[in-house]
Amino acid sequence: MMMTAIAVLAVFIASCGSAQSAAQKEAQAAKIRQQIQDFNFTFNATYAYPMGYKSVYLSPYYTVKVSQDTVTSYLPYYGRAYVAPMNSNQSGINFTSTKFDYRIKEGKKAGNWRVDIKTKDTDREILLSFDIWDNGSAKLDVTDPNRQPISFQGNISKE
Repeated sequence: MMMTAIAVLAVFIASCGSAQSAAQKEAQAAKIRQQIQDFNFTFNATYAYPMGYKSVYLSPYYTVKVSQDTVTSYLPYYGRAYVAPMNSNQSGINFTSTKFDYRIKEGKKAGNWRVDIKTKDTDREILLSFDIWDNGSAKLDVTDPNRQPISFQGNISKE
């Protein structure tokens, strides 16, 4: 009798915890959705996937910050460059842009968005393509005409 009561109590507590975590997940998804629609999010890169090379774990300082009037990128670059940078500060994917196109569309699966940002005021046009999911995880593909494409895995800050 006592064991049955404990088992029922354990199931009840577990089910309450699941309902709460589902509500938390929905609140997180709504917050991420709002950040994307407000053009106000920060992508924190955790892995780099250079074309033709193995993945690279990154320190927590590599980000892309997106706001309504500015996109700031501070990312490393691994891969083949078709044009060598004249300044060593340009070796990564480092820029600040105030003139850019911002496009949002639904992703291929439910709870997924595709955000494309194309710079207009950098020395070359750079395309940042984000795949962002409800849980805050994200993938970034960077297309630069002077370099091989590179991808990053990371997450969206819950600001």
